[in-house]
Amino acid sequence: MKTLHCLIAIGALLFPIMLNATNLAPIDNAGIQVQPLQQNGITYLSGGIGEDEARAIGQAQGYNLHMTFAVGPENKYIPDVHVTIHNASGQTLLTLDEAGPLVYVQLPPGKYTVMATRNGEERRDTADIGSGAARNLVFHWNGDE
Repeated sequence: MKTLHCLIAIGALLFPIMLNATNLAPIDNAGIQVQPLQQNGITYLSGGIGEDEARAIGQAQGYNLHMTFAVGPENKYIPDVHVTIHNASGQTLLTLDEAGPLVYVQLPPGKYTVMATRNGEERRDTADIGSGAARNLVFHWNGDE
């Protein structure tokens, strides 16, 4: 019985390492449709349908605003969000339709307002982008699909 408890304890310690290893697994690029796009000089990625595509976006470098869109109690990723990003003076820099479930944006340093709308229901947040780590915004809707 002692041996079983010891094995369980070792397994529990190794479990986080095994989870991290799965995130580093090779990505099958064959089904990935995500490519950097530009609008008004702003580079962005939008997608994340499927595990490989989500990991490809998650590993992308140089994007300082990371947005995630989800719905329901199980936080199901959703790809049908209208996104608008305004700078501090109110100028619209980026407008995306059918965006998500992940959107990564490369913005110059500054303060931004992000509006995410799904089925007429708006969520709003602000992002102060500097030279440090990326800013993460999560937008969640309670309704079902």
